[in-house]
Amino acid sequence: MKKVIATNQAPAAIGPYSQAVEVNNMLFASGQIPVDPATGEFASDDIVGQTVQVFKNINAILAEAGYTMDDVVKTTVFLADMSYFAEMNAVYAEEFGDCFPARSTVAVKALPKGALVEIEVIAVK
Repeated sequence: MKKVIATNQAPAAIGPYSQAVEVNNMLFASGQIPVDPATGEFASDDIVGQTVQVFKNINAILAEAGYTMDDVVKTTVFLADMSYFAEMNAVYAEEFGDCFPARSTVAVKALPKGALVEIEVIAVK
């Protein structure tokens, strides 16, 4: 049976989707963009600041569901431009420490609200 996860510590869904869904001890979190849930605005205009906010949002969703970054087994990173890869990757590496999940990274034509980065995660207990 699936359980919908929602927290006000991350941006509310802006469409017909959930922040995350848990099923069979697996959490599927929707892609997070760098919106600060307190203001509804981007936390930064640069890739480093945006990536930091994305991970704040991801951590809030994981915590609401009782998961941590250590439980993340797969991520997908969407970048508005591959030139942001190195700076995003530095923040990403700090977030995961020594236990990196599997990952896909793709450049896309555009992201919601003009974001520079969006990241989705799958976590397993």
